Amino acid sequence: MRELTWDKTLSVDVPEIDEDHRRLVDLYNILNHAVAEGESPEYIAALTDELIACTVWHFRHEERLMLKHAYDGLAEHKAEHDDLIASAEALQQKLQQQGKSVSHQEVEFLEQWLVGHIFGADMKMGAYLCETM
Repeated sequence: MRELTWDKTLSVDVPEIDEDHRRLVDLYNILNHAVAEGESPEYIAALTDELIACTVWHFRHEERLMLKHAYDGLAEHKAEHDDLIASAEALQQKLQQQGKSVSHQEVEFLEQWLVGHIFGADMKMGAYLCETM
């Protein structure tokens, strides 16, 4: 089990977005520990629900900032958000239908999309917002 650690490398230098990202990293780590410790499927499902809900809220927060500051990459960034949410919700539905818990591989998938999105699209957006805010 690999825990994510919040540090400056994950910062997009926009305090309100960094605060959201810290919360998502915290929730990811709680979920990761729950899976590693064999917590109940119900508890893991509740954590997954919370992580997805917080992610959806965060994405809408970013999109609002991009709209306010006329970010040219909004459409592409939003499309990535929509794809990530669809993937997470598909995983959530699969787990609910099969009555299974999240696997280690699925936790790794969540880590990859969270970190990948921050290092990719969010860093570009953060650089733009730092210049315009």
